[in-house]
Amino acid sequence: MIDAALIDKINNVLAEEFEVDIQKITPEAPLMDTLDLDSLDLVDMVVLIEHNFGFTVVAKDFIGIKSFNDFYHFINNRINEKGAPK
Repeated sequence: MIDAALIDKINNVLAEEFEVDIQKITPEAPLMDTLDLDSLDLVDMVVLIEHNFGFTVVAKDFIGIKSFNDFYHFINNRINEKGAPK
């Protein structure tokens, strides 16, 4: 199970960075459409993850991430794998 504090942090970081109403960020919502991301925004997402969650990612890591729930699990798994700070 993913810690609620981690989900809150993810939601707040994404809402602020991509200027999205936090109420639109729900586990089932489509990540790319909700944040209105294009391929250039993925670069911002990579930097955002590295800065806020302490591990390195590349754009191909986003393959298969469709919903916010997928993204929560991705972040949580990477934190647990690497022992990165939350």
